[in-house]
Amino acid sequence: MIKEILKYNDIFVSNGSYKSFASNKYPQKRLAILTCMDTRLVELLPAALGIHNGDVKLIKNAGGIILDPFDNTIRSLLIAVLELGVEEIMVIGHTDCGAAVISPETIIAHLIQRGIDRETVRGLKEDGLDFEAWFKGFENTEAAVEKSVSLLKNHPLMPANVEIQGFVMDITCGRLDSVS
Repeated sequence: MIKEILKYNDIFVSNGSYKSFASNKYPQKRLAILTCMDTRLVELLPAALGIHNGDVKLIKNAGGIILDPFDNTIRSLLIAVLELGVEEIMVIGHTDCGAAVISPETIIAHLIQRGIDRETVRGLKEDGLDFEAWFKGFENTEAAVEKSVSLLKNHPLMPANVEIQGFVMDITCGRLDSVS
């Protein structure tokens, strides 16, 4: 698949298709969106929100949630706010999220099936990696979004004037429902 993508990329660049995507690093709508990496959101989310290239800072991860107050997601959002002009943040979860149902036990089993040595897993646990927290899913999407929004609103480094709201998107039609 990567070879096919690289072939397509060469044609894309050679024929100038990139020109219609010209923008700069500052989001035109002064908005950052934290959402899930779900493949169903690749085109649905921008279409449902009416956003285009250059409009927003779009940050995606498994579940669209924040696990730790000093993780890379928070870092990215702070940089967007402090350096790139973002004034508002939307946290958008979605229905039927695959990250909601994952379990640390299943992830560890899959690691071992894929050739990661049990001793490596055990050693990482002994070194302090909390597999339970790192790979735990969530039972309630609304609650997971609310928790991320609360973490952002109460973060000691987040400026108080940043508007932060949470939503859950219906993955079948793109409708947003507010949760915070």
